[in-house]
Amino acid sequence: MSLKLGVPSKGRLMEKTFSWFEKRGITLSRSGSDREYAGKVEGIDGVSLILLSAGEIPRELAAGRIHLGVTGTDLVQEKLPRWEQQVEQVSKLGFGKADLIIATPACWVDVDTLDDLDAAAAAFRKAHGHRLRIATKYHRLVREFLTEAGVADYTLVDSQGATEGTVVNETAEAIADITSTGETLRANHLKILTDGLILQSQATLWRSRVASYNDDSKAVLSEVMDRLS
Repeated sequence: MSLKLGVPSKGRLMEKTFSWFEKRGITLSRSGSDREYAGKVEGIDGVSLILLSAGEIPRELAAGRIHLGVTGTDLVQEKLPRWEQQVEQVSKLGFGKADLIIATPACWVDVDTLDDLDAAAAAFRKAHGHRLRIATKYHRLVREFLTEAGVADYTLVDSQGATEGTVVNETAEAIADITSTGETLRANHLKILTDGLILQSQATLWRSRVASYNDDSKAVLSEVMDRLS
């Protein structure tokens, strides 16, 4: 039984993950064409590489189908309820950094904090007869954050495209999204609330708490951990 390692299957996240492991004496590479989702591992025995989308990796870890996986903090905490019981953080990788934030139109000069947003949401509902819409891909994290902050009178609308454009397109009044530089927000005339940081995310190596391990895979896991420490 080999130790299964899930890694993002394309783009800069895959390249930087490969580089991170290579610096620690473990060489990862894609097998065949870019359309093939298999890979190989050199420098350590007993590890098999599985290439997946970053969004699939939390689910595969939680199902125990992979033992280790690289994906963002945001995806693990959004996709896995009670994530601490299902996965363990092994190491932050130092790249793929982004903040999950709440942003409102820059022209809302009286809205700078979550308390302001709560007041604006109440006024919006009174004026328009329906709740203020916040576009996001991160329903669990945003709902928990706003509930804890005491913000009411809003509704979350799903955004699977360019979330920053939903306000301009008038499909939402505010957004909750990932940003790294803030440039796209500014280009769409949006501002981050001063206390609107929900989560700081980055690429992270996780270990599944529910995957099965035999003596061989436990020994390989121990060797991997020694290499990465």
